[in-house]
Amino acid sequence: MADFTMPALGADMETGKVVEWLVKPGDRVRPGAVVAVVETHKGAIDVECFLDGVIDDLVPIGVDLPVGAVLARVRLDGEATALPEAPVVPAAAPVPSPRRAVADAKAASPGAATRARVSPAARQRAAALGIAADTLRGSGADGAVTLADVERAAAAGPAPKAARTAKGGFDPASMRQAIATAMARSKREIPHYYLSATIDFGAAQAWLDDYNATREPVERLLPATLLLKACAKALVEVPQLNGFWRDDAFQPGAAIHVGWAIALRGGGLVAPAIHDADRKTLPELMTGLRDLVKRARAGGLRSSELTDPTLTVTSLGERGAESVFGVIYPPQVAIVGFGGIVVRPWVCGDAVRPRPVVVVTLAADHRASDGHVGGRLLAAIDRALQDPATL
Repeated sequence: MADFTMPALGADMETGKVVEWLVKPGDRVRPGAVVAVVETHKGAIDVECFLDGVIDDLVPIGVDLPVGAVLARVRLDGEATALPEAPVVPAAAPVPSPRRAVADAKAASPGAATRARVSPAARQRAAALGIAADTLRGSGADGAVTLADVERAAAAGPAPKAARTAKGGFDPASMRQAIATAMARSKREIPHYYLSATIDFGAAQAWLDDYNATREPVERLLPATLLLKACAKALVEVPQLNGFWRDDAFQPGAAIHVGWAIALRGGGLVAPAIHDADRKTLPELMTGLRDLVKRARAGGLRSSELTDPTLTVTSLGERGAESVFGVIYPPQVAIVGFGGIVVRPWVCGDAVRPRPVVVVTLAADHRASDGHVGGRLLAAIDRALQDPATL
């Protein structure tokens, strides 16, 4: 039996609650399948399960649980169907089972002593019918809710529904508090160093103008696409900044998953990953960016997009500021910032001419690298932008 646990959807997440199960006991799950919707301060997130087996037990919806708490049991192929009453876990770091978590939640709530117990069969049937089993009056031993009680409730007409949340709903104040907590921890614990470079964007802008001139508006590229790809290509050359600081050591990322910072309507910020950004074409990256922004603001991000970015990029676009110095999002070891593209006097050979330029900045973790490595990354981004046809 394997545990499916509450994922850490970012360094600023401490708890979450399941607001919708997309599977039920007895369903088979495959790695990467979306099995639940979890509500956090970032909104409702589609959570994937990377186990291969059969769902055996689920926590009820609406229970607030910490990161690492067991949400479900998955019976792997060849295992018996019997569910252990409680898992064997180290005493120093207990991880609650679904039954234990529910029991704790009931014990902590007013009126817990009078709430009925629910048999597994009854809970499974109630979930399938959309009935909140815990609200039913039970006819079994000690007031337990039985399968017959659920069937009677279903036949009697509309019953209390399980609590759900609208996609994308979030509390801006709660998100702002979580972001502040995570960033304060980052500044306190991570020895940041900062670098910046001003890059001539003229060649990239000319290529972009030619590319967009012959295409429909929906097929055109934004400058952000070139900046993203240039950063991803630079990480291929400088992998020391693509990864995580864990257990007092640098852990390289298995691939280049660039987190793109997205401002949410109503306030707040998320930085979901564009997976394998170095391998995608510019049109694929543009499509990916549009999709990511749309889903982030509508509430349709997946858990894998929030848990595995190997480096974050923040771009101010046309918001006015010429540079941005970011704060590292742990456990990442670097964040790259792009200011707005502005026209400035620029030395071209023996002449000074107006050229579009962009300021790129780097904040990096001094435990994992030093200024020499950081400077190499900025130089690699510059080289990539001077030859946009190769992006």
